[in-house]
Amino acid sequence: MARRAEPAAEQVRSQSLLLVRAVPPGPLSASMATSAAGPVLIVGSGLIGRSWAMLFASGGFRVKLYDIEQQQITDALENIRKDMKLLKQSGSLKGSLSAEQQLSLISGCSNIQEAVEGAMHIQECVPEDLELKKKIFAQLDGIIGDDVILSSSTSCLLPSKLFAGLVHVKQCLVAHPVNPPYYVPLVELVPHPETAPATVDRTYALMQKIGQSPVRVLKEVDGFVLNRLQYAVISEAWRLVQEGTVSPSDLDLVMSHGLGLRYAFMGPLETMHLNAEGMLSYCDRYGESMKRVLKTFGPIPEFSGATVEKVHQAMCVKVPADPEHLAARRQWREKCLMRLANLKSQMPSQ
Repeated sequence: MARRAEPAAEQVRSQSLLLVRAVPPGPLSASMATSAAGPVLIVGSGLIGRSWAMLFASGGFRVKLYDIEQQQITDALENIRKDMKLLKQSGSLKGSLSAEQQLSLISGCSNIQEAVEGAMHIQECVPEDLELKKKIFAQLDGIIGDDVILSSSTSCLLPSKLFAGLVHVKQCLVAHPVNPPYYVPLVELVPHPETAPATVDRTYALMQKIGQSPVRVLKEVDGFVLNRLQYAVISEAWRLVQEGTVSPSDLDLVMSHGLGLRYAFMGPLETMHLNAEGMLSYCDRYGESMKRVLKTFGPIPEFSGATVEKVHQAMCVKVPADPEHLAARRQWREKCLMRLANLKSQMPSQ
């Protein structure tokens, strides 16, 4: 008998959980060798869950979307259908399959036992609540076999806390995407201290198959890598505004019209390497000045008080903080990301 959703899962009532249906016979299934490996289960059908479903379908995988409420599943599938239609119209649809073929690979399921059946990879995408995630993983741990990977989309919860005490801990890891995942390909793979190397290897290969750019975080660290870098930039940006060094709008220009242009194609370490005659030359030439400036960095900001109001007002001049304007600006951002992704795909590989 299928296990009923536990009370904790009721907290995720707004999060659809998706799963994949069987591929129909004929030309479609013949073109999808990847689907033979078994479906991918998405647990949670919010923005991140829907994005994962679309990414896996773009790679030819059958996808199951699981949720405890059928209406959430229905709404999620309709949102995916609309998104794929827009992607098709803009020429930004990923993968070699048509939008209709990809949609046929995605189905919903409201029974967790049925959802897990046959899955070779489970991607959890419920709200960022440690206790909720732990209860869901404990439930999954009790019904999966020894060949299924349990992966979390968490952006900051440590694997050692998420997967503590699970029987299948060797099959567990974090696969943290970047929002919005369909347009930003990076995925951070963060293992639990007991995660088997084969689990990381399998997930790395899977992410590559669906066109993502996985990176191996060799040991868990609070915030992982992306958020630690992001928070370092935010922290200094906040201090510069708070101390009256630069306005909020000009601060953003420094990144969007300066550093961000370079960082769209290379990271800070390669930038250092190219900005001198190699890394040794850069550190020899600029090491002392970097240390001098870094020593002037202030304490961690509080992100409150008068500076919050100042930054908020400056941001609202550009993008009023109401749902309509924010949604329109996000759509503009995603169109820009699509165009940048297309440009990057046309660049010669190095």
